[in-house]
Amino acid sequence: MIGHLISMTLAIILDKLIGDPPSWPHPVKGMGKLISYLDQRLNNRQNRRIKGLWMLIIVLVITFLLSYFLVYISYQLHWWIGVIIEALLIATTIAQKSLKDAAIEVYEPLQANDLEKARRQLSYIVGRDTERLEEEEIVRATVETVAENTSDGITAPLFWAFIGGAPLSLVYRAINTCDSMVGYKNDKYGEFGYYAAKCDDIVNYLPSRITAILVLLVCRSPFYRKKDAWKLLFQDAKKHPSPNSGWGEAVTAIILGIQLGGINYYGGKKSDRARMGRALQPLGTRHIIESTKIADKAVVCFYLFLCIGGIGFEMANAWS
Repeated sequence: MIGHLISMTLAIILDKLIGDPPSWPHPVKGMGKLISYLDQRLNNRQNRRIKGLWMLIIVLVITFLLSYFLVYISYQLHWWIGVIIEALLIATTIAQKSLKDAAIEVYEPLQANDLEKARRQLSYIVGRDTERLEEEEIVRATVETVAENTSDGITAPLFWAFIGGAPLSLVYRAINTCDSMVGYKNDKYGEFGYYAAKCDDIVNYLPSRITAILVLLVCRSPFYRKKDAWKLLFQDAKKHPSPNSGWGEAVTAIILGIQLGGINYYGGKKSDRARMGRALQPLGTRHIIESTKIADKAVVCFYLFLCIGGIGFEMANAWS
């Protein structure tokens, strides 16, 4: 457990310093290639749901076995070698720097009144149509992305790294990658990606809720009394079509006094998403920066939460 905590600490520092350089080898690239190959081979004709389950099992088993044996061999060589290798692997599963950088790359052209560039940068991080979005909608999409991915991209992989080290952190990232590639409710993936989407919902269930609760505990909203903020969080989070994404969006909207959700277009098709929070002030570019600050606080709180849990677990074992 202590080894996992040290590895997580080093991983967070590494991600803060260097993030995910595009030219470096990355496990998710390998996962993506494997998922694409299995998609081409299995996603056809009948029994697509079962074939999608086999795809998920194959990806998860390969990910777990490769990472487990790499970590095991590293620890056999030396404890510190194991910790460092595990830290490097965990660092590939978290994306705090990448998420913040992506938000800033939308924020900066907005500040320069370059809507075309802001729309282009936004299109790299969201699935919705961005070609006709005005400034307020660009801000909303960016804030929603930061809010949702604080859990998916940072605290959830840390949670699973705490439970089972780098192997479980990478298994989480493999599930998340499967969901992002095949977990769509359309003709091609509605059946094939069914289990990937359900599995992603399961592994994000606790991290998303713990993250939102910790954020609301430490971040004061000047727009709501604490009691009202808590009530609104539990009320709005359940409105989101995803069982987990609403928690990050709702708590961010509450703290910033803004409203998230609304009408989006995907491939020209209209989607009216549930509203999160109340529009107590208009959306502005500053909310992009403020959302990244909330994400930073969420990571610190979540990390401390895991440290307290890990130390408590070790003390309980020592006394037993």
